[in-house]
Amino acid sequence: MFDFSGVLGSSPRIREIFQLLEMVAPSEATVLLLGETGTGKELAARAVHSHSRRSGGPFVVIDCGAVAPSLIESELFGHEKGAFTGATQQRWGRFELADGGTLFLDEVGELPLETQPKLLRVLQEQEFEPVGSTRTLRVDVRVIAASNRRLDEAVRASRFRADLLYRLNVFPLEVPALRERRGDIALLVAFFLGRFAKKLGKPLSGVSRGSLERLVAYPWPGNVRELQNVLERAAILASGPLVEVPPELLATPASEPGAQTLEDLEREHIASVLRGTGGVIEGPRGAAGVLGLHPNTLRSRMKKLGIERLRIGSQ
Repeated sequence: MFDFSGVLGSSPRIREIFQLLEMVAPSEATVLLLGETGTGKELAARAVHSHSRRSGGPFVVIDCGAVAPSLIESELFGHEKGAFTGATQQRWGRFELADGGTLFLDEVGELPLETQPKLLRVLQEQEFEPVGSTRTLRVDVRVIAASNRRLDEAVRASRFRADLLYRLNVFPLEVPALRERRGDIALLVAFFLGRFAKKLGKPLSGVSRGSLERLVAYPWPGNVRELQNVLERAAILASGPLVEVPPELLATPASEPGAQTLEDLEREHIASVLRGTGGVIEGPRGAAGVLGLHPNTLRSRMKKLGIERLRIGSQ
């Protein structure tokens, strides 16, 4: 097994990613990580930071899709006291906090259009003004961005600025989905079970042959994050050292190759999980948490796959 600062695997696809990460890390280039939710884009960003000349500086993360549009500018650039209702004191933004290090902009495609010019300016000039201030601040920050959506399509739909995409797209890198690197599943299973054995105080030695076959055949719409969640539930349920992963934990029974498209399997799986949560998407018992997806990402997948939330309970 190869381990590049937490990114694990030995398949040809992941080894190619390791080589690219190793090449770009020492540079100051902006990196754009593309790929589905749960593939490990933040781990890849941390790997770039830890192998760069900025490794001694801060690594700051912001999920652009998890911050309300009205607050994202303040989160990124900070604000002055009294800049808006509720701004009772001055606050540093993520760019100031990341000065001398790396800022990871997760789900950068969710940034509101009105915030995008200010981000472009920071990328080009390394300077900005906090909300409610006329002070110009200069920072020394390397930006790594990530998106689970096609930003070129967002540009065509006028939801993302073309000039910002050009500036972010200096070194694009596609992080593969788990179904594209099935040869790594056994390694990831062993890694996660080792972690859960320590966490739960159980002597977990591995999964049964049938369980491993199911895990390898499953399409993993939630990718590595979903695999981790499934294995943790199976480890909690395990009564001995050999862990069983029953089909119901995967929601969709493994099909023979070619029997269904991956889109069909994903549609059935998401619909099954939603039925199990009564149509609830967010919260600790919501479908997004079960799948290891951001709620907005799950809603986007549901729309793409034609899954209607109100009809879930009657299916």
